Amino acid sequence: MLSEAQLKKANAFLNSLPHFHQLGLELVEMQHGFCHMKLPYQDALIGNPATGIVHGGVVTTLLDSACGMAVFASFKELRPVATLDLRIDYLRPARPQLKLMGEARVEKMTRTVAFVSAQAYQDEPGEPVARAMASFMIDSVGFSPDVGDGAQ
Repeated sequence: MLSEAQLKKANAFLNSLPHFHQLGLELVEMQHGFCHMKLPYQDALIGNPATGIVHGGVVTTLLDSACGMAVFASFKELRPVATLDLRIDYLRPARPQLKLMGEARVEKMTRTVAFVSAQAYQDEPGEPVARAMASFMIDSVGFSPDVGDGAQ
């Protein structure tokens, strides 16, 4: 389990990013190599007004974010990471008016790359809306792990 300081820093990082803030992404749980996030349903996230189904790009953002945060949760101190590859299989449309949940787990970590699996679901984890496999570069350039505590 991550310390309160680490969880606070991770939430500060998420909230510092306007895109995540606008979407309403929430960190539910982080443990070593694992992240669970929630994305509340919003009319602004609808991809097809006729059906009320959330846009696929929103599902992509949820899964990519959960994967990245799972990688962050693998370290004692936050280290910069960047998505190298993200493959998503959309299994079914997300039902309107329901929140989306995203869970990601680091499957393997090398010195420079983390390999992560994830799923997005609504009511039941066993009934995913989408599944993802991703790889992340560790110690990527252009990221400050001090975001959220005033340092740049």
